Amino acid sequence: MEFHVNHPIIFVIVALLVAVVLGQSVYFLIKALKRSKELGMDQKKIRKTIKTAAIFTIAPAVAIVISVITLSKKLGLPLPWLRLSVVGSMSYETVAASNALQAMGQALGSGGDLTAQQYLNVVLVMTISIMMGIWLVPVIGKKLQNGMSSLGKRDAKWADIFSNGLFIGMISAFLGFVFCDVSRLWDAESRFITETVIENGKEVKVQVPVSATSGLIPVFVLLVSAVVMVICGLLMRKPKLKWLSEYALPISLVLGMAAAVPITAWLG
Repeated sequence: MEFHVNHPIIFVIVALLVAVVLGQSVYFLIKALKRSKELGMDQKKIRKTIKTAAIFTIAPAVAIVISVITLSKKLGLPLPWLRLSVVGSMSYETVAASNALQAMGQALGSGGDLTAQQYLNVVLVMTISIMMGIWLVPVIGKKLQNGMSSLGKRDAKWADIFSNGLFIGMISAFLGFVFCDVSRLWDAESRFITETVIENGKEVKVQVPVSATSGLIPVFVLLVSAVVMVICGLLMRKPKLKWLSEYALPISLVLGMAAAVPITAWLG
């Protein structure tokens, strides 16, 4: 049987896994509703809360759909659908998939099909790596929380600085991925990438030339998204536009990706 990233069997497996997650959500929702009735809670407020929560999940869902489309060109639809439906995020999934593909002479946005082994390698990198956070929570989560609480009691200012520093450090790791190809401007050797293609049933590595300014494309896309986010932040200062806070992220994603088209045509 010939392997393909969009093979129907993969769709069936992913659909079953997503169904299990959805089933868990429905189960605990029903249990919560029954418990709220036992406690005598106002059911009108409960229904209003559920309705409001459902409406405000639309905006994050738009960002998730965009992420699935972005990853689907190389990885097919089932894998991004599974990863971003359960525990994944676009920032992590893109970096993990790109690193795995580059190690095998592939690129996330390039054409060409993946072999079964290459696909499995990408799946392992994307899933096992992100599970590290799940494994670490029961091991160091309580100690870390107690340490932060203790620091906050001794010096609230330094606790806030430390917390912000951890967040900035995480963001900086992803920013490095955005600027990693800027060196093509002055490094001629980096203007070629090695890709693996299938010819006559065999894997063949070829050198593909890229534009010297292509490394600036993600930088300009980042700047466009940042400007859009700042504009949304300024608009949210108005009371009538507070609702924009839930849609600022997908708006900046959509406009940033849309800007990538003319930016790519300009820079090459």
